[in-house]
Amino acid sequence: MVYFVGAGCGAADLITVRGMRLIQRADVLIYAGSLVNPELLEYADSGCEIHNSAEMTLDDIISVMVQAEEAGKTVVRLHTGEPSIYGAVQEQMRQLDARNIKYESCPGVSACFGAAASLNLEYTQPQVSQSLIITRMEGRTKVPEREQIESFAAHRTSMAIYLSTGMMAELSRRLMAGGYPKDTPAAIVYKATWPEEEKYICTVETLAKTAEEHGIRNLAVVLVGDVIAKSGYADSRLYAPEFETAYRKAVQP
Repeated sequence: MVYFVGAGCGAADLITVRGMRLIQRADVLIYAGSLVNPELLEYADSGCEIHNSAEMTLDDIISVMVQAEEAGKTVVRLHTGEPSIYGAVQEQMRQLDARNIKYESCPGVSACFGAAASLNLEYTQPQVSQSLIITRMEGRTKVPEREQIESFAAHRTSMAIYLSTGMMAELSRRLMAGGYPKDTPAAIVYKATWPEEEKYICTVETLAKTAEEHGIRNLAVVLVGDVIAKSGYADSRLYAPEFETAYRKAVQP
């Protein structure tokens, strides 16, 4: 059996209890060494066989999984953050399907949620934004034409942009071209929830300048939207006294 486990975005104690227990049970552990907190490896049993996928190809990874399956061993594939977001998990699952190897997924905390926690931020503030767009700039992995930055920027809602720190000037230009005013609040969160985390509030226009001033060139998530200002929002109707629920009677003014 293979378990795809989300390691969370940085801090070792942000892995789920289920994820921790799966690591403890693993006979074989394949972890994303370039991004996963190495402290998580301490949960593994002393006899666990550990592989760093940063040094492996897809074929290498599948080969380890197949050999473990044939030996009746439990495999944990430990991905950074939440595997369903830029995790490259589907291609691994396809290979396992072709070999009739069973697998399950265990979710994790993605970087945009770690960044929101670090900023004490809510992405969905009433009357400001009720949506969150998670996207990335185009690099070695292509982005469909309909999902270009300008297309999403036209909504002017909350946006979390991954894997784009090295293209900050271009990102800023395209966000403004798509519809965000240049003074729209933005934030750069480097290594969210790690001990070495850095976070900076700026604007869409000053993203590149802010990143350059602080030497941030990778491993950061960029947040954009008026929610970052934490102003101009309405209170939730959920807790209004006149709002009746199955658990609370309405109180009329």
